[in-house]
Amino acid sequence: MAHVISDDCISCGSCEAVCPEGAISEGEDKYKIDPELCTDCGSCVEVCPVESISPKG
Repeated sequence: MAHVISDDCISCGSCEAVCPEGAISEGEDKYKIDPELCTDCGSCVEVCPVESISPKG
């Protein structure tokens, strides 16, 4: 199950830098996670300063 980034994202880029799969990229208004590449490792959750990343549920 891939993680998702909410609208609370402040586009700081911290999550993209730590993603071991390269699943996170900058979108128009916020960063986005490619569900095909995300392995649900949770690295991005740990570094998000505004807690905008969560498991898709």
